[in-house]
Amino acid sequence: MPNANREPYGQTYYPPTPTGFTRYMRNSLPWQFIRFIVINVKMLRLMMNSQH
Repeated sequence: MPNANREPYGQTYYPPTPTGFTRYMRNSLPWQFIRFIVINVKMLRLMMNSQH
């Protein structure tokens, strides 16, 4: 039985569009650099903890 809220081409079928702040954060080079550093630090910690 198809879900009534998921009709094709209906308003609820499409995902929400990102806000202006979300688009800015996705395109901001300083924020991307910070996230890059954070992810690399997490990976380094994981690698250091996995060695015996």
